[in-house]
Amino acid sequence: MSDKLKGRLWASFIIGILGFGLYMIVWTVKSASSVPVHESNNYMLKYQMADINMNELLAAKKLFDDAYTIELKNVEIIELSDENKNSNSKYKQPNPIKLIQGKNSFSYLIKRKDGTVVNDANVTFLLTRPHTRNDDKIETSVPFVNGSYQTTPIELKDAGRYTLQLRAYVNDSIGYTEASAYLEP
Repeated sequence: MSDKLKGRLWASFIIGILGFGLYMIVWTVKSASSVPVHESNNYMLKYQMADINMNELLAAKKLFDDAYTIELKNVEIIELSDENKNSNSKYKQPNPIKLIQGKNSFSYLIKRKDGTVVNDANVTFLLTRPHTRNDDKIETSVPFVNGSYQTTPIELKDAGRYTLQLRAYVNDSIGYTEASAYLEP
């Protein structure tokens, strides 16, 4: 093989490798940008705000947990059989709340540790789906009606997993609760 032919083969090989590398870069960027990214909404805040204020949030939550409890009332729990539980998880998964097609309303009690009901809390409710914010239903001021904080009825059509989140401000303390829920098809 002549030196001239060897030089052309090496040049072609190098150009081919560079072309393949460029193609893989374009493919990676295109594939990554086609998958939507959804922000976490822990503590019913944007991730950045929760991260910046984490020490204050944890201190306010500890104040709340030391003095108050949050209880979800009048819901039906789906009892999962042993074969439907995730046996591979390190964490015990709670049984989800059963949702119904159509209107769903939720009642919460906020109590002091002595059992008296708190009726002047600033309560926010969020019904969300894991991994997406497209179906979020938020109620920023849940009223205290008939001895509990009751959400307005929320229309649900899509079957699947949901998360019920509640945040309550009482004086300088903040309480959070989160419960998994499921709407059967």
